Amino acid sequence: MTAQHNRGLLNWTLLILLGMIWGASFMGSKYALTGFGPFTVAALRIALGAVALTVMIHALGRRLPAWSGPNSKRIWMHCLGMALFSNAIPFTLLSWGQLHVSSGFAGITMAVVPLLVLPLAFMLIPGEQTNLRKTIGFFIGFAGTIVLIGFDAFDLSGNDLEGVARLACVGAACCYAIGSIITRLCPPVSNMGFAAGALLLASGVMVPLALLVEGIPDAPAREAIWGVVYLGLFPTALATIVLVTVINSAGPSFLSLVNYQVPVWAVVFGVLLLGEPLPGRFVWALALILMGLAISQVRFRRMV
Repeated sequence: MTAQHNRGLLNWTLLILLGMIWGASFMGSKYALTGFGPFTVAALRIALGAVALTVMIHALGRRLPAWSGPNSKRIWMHCLGMALFSNAIPFTLLSWGQLHVSSGFAGITMAVVPLLVLPLAFMLIPGEQTNLRKTIGFFIGFAGTIVLIGFDAFDLSGNDLEGVARLACVGAACCYAIGSIITRLCPPVSNMGFAAGALLLASGVMVPLALLVEGIPDAPAREAIWGVVYLGLFPTALATIVLVTVINSAGPSFLSLVNYQVPVWAVVFGVLLLGEPLPGRFVWALALILMGLAISQVRFRRMV
């Protein structure tokens, strides 16, 4: 998937939509984990997303990537890479990590993704350029995320597993960065077919693993079920289509900017839906994040 970068209005709209979907995923995870274990949450959301996408592509007359033909083996290997590094591994690490660390710390580690994607994309993707302006913009956006969440997210709670859980969150961020590069390097293929194939492979890994580790779950509360349904249909099924589309059109570095938006939308939804107070630092943090986005993406023309 080596199309030229297109960072126009459509991709910015998709990027904002993706930020909104993932920003609300923290609430979905919170409810889902009240009735299911972390492996089961990851398995259920992936399996539900896989079913939803497979039904959708067949309803639209589309199909999964071919099993035979030119590049078919390479395409399915990239599907497997996305299945592992964009779905199975990070979903499990985050679900387990959020049991032992604050959601604020998890949000900060997700904001590290653009900083990890920047050098990987420069080294591995032809035509992906980096420069001082883009690097400065990424770091300003990251600083805005820290201001929004607050430095107290780094405080230790005394939980015996907190250190390992923090490493799990960082590992999830690394997986997302690697997964975006794998997606970009895939040969040309239908975005929806690629997304569905990746989720089917991920569910084939996670469902048996969840049953092995956590067994069949007891009857959960309604809130937990709705949490899993939301995670499966929106942050997994719909979000996978959107992220594959944006990566193929605008590149992984552009897509990674969504991680600066996620904490912002999480705060907005918390205020609007849960009645949480708006942090006093929200405006300053938002200004830094927007400044970082502008510096990293807007090309300044020399005055002549």
